[in-house]
Amino acid sequence: MTELKHPAIVAMPVARSTKKKPRVRFFERYASALLSIGVLLVWQLAVPLSGLSEFVLPTPLAIAKRMATDFNLLATHSYITLLEVLGGFLSGVLIGIPLALAIFYSKVFERAVYPLLVALQTVPKIALAPLLVLYLGYGWAPKISLAFLISFFPIVISTVVGLQSLDKGLVNMVRSMGATEAQTFFKVRLPAALPSIFGGLKVAISLAVIGAIIGEYIAAERGLGYLQLQANSQFDTTLNFATVVTISLIGVLLYFVLALVESKVSFHRESAK
Repeated sequence: MTELKHPAIVAMPVARSTKKKPRVRFFERYASALLSIGVLLVWQLAVPLSGLSEFVLPTPLAIAKRMATDFNLLATHSYITLLEVLGGFLSGVLIGIPLALAIFYSKVFERAVYPLLVALQTVPKIALAPLLVLYLGYGWAPKISLAFLISFFPIVISTVVGLQSLDKGLVNMVRSMGATEAQTFFKVRLPAALPSIFGGLKVAISLAVIGAIIGEYIAAERGLGYLQLQANSQFDTTLNFATVVTISLIGVLLYFVLALVESKVSFHRESAK
């Protein structure tokens, strides 16, 4: 007698293994490094083959050698730029997050302030730089202020969006269990909003680097932006590229520091893929 099988059991598809091959995992993990190495190799080979002078386009090896030779010079100016970036970014956090909370909890405040924030964001920040120098002088203040102005808007927007994205039914359920608004905020709203907040922070830290450099272009006697202007005036293309690479490294380092902090304090959100 043959064994009968339920139709649903017969039609049930066999689950495929989702385990990726070692080669696929290798390329996924090191894709960025492999692409960067490939671009640098093409750059290194293309410059001499095309007959370009290093005055026009230095090779990656020439830039690396110059960064090693002028390490102390680059480090000194990097320290100044880093302080300006952190000053503007932290100011954006300390002002932007409370401002976002006020916008979230008060409709009157939102309607009064939100249009002004959008209007301020649409103004090119480089147009404000000469005015900041006029009012604040040539010291730290204009560079930190410009880094703040260019970075705090993403912090405000991402915080508001993160707080508003929480399911209202979950909030009502927590309140029905007797939770106060403070408990609801710290136990439910804030943890749910952290991924969005950190997304805004990572955008803001990159913009803060841009703001500080723009401020140094306008008026500075120290910093990587000032050093790049000096390299331009001396037609030192290699030092100019070395400065640009250093600026980029500062931005990447600060971005990954924030990503590390996020991995420690925020829950892991699964990708929709």
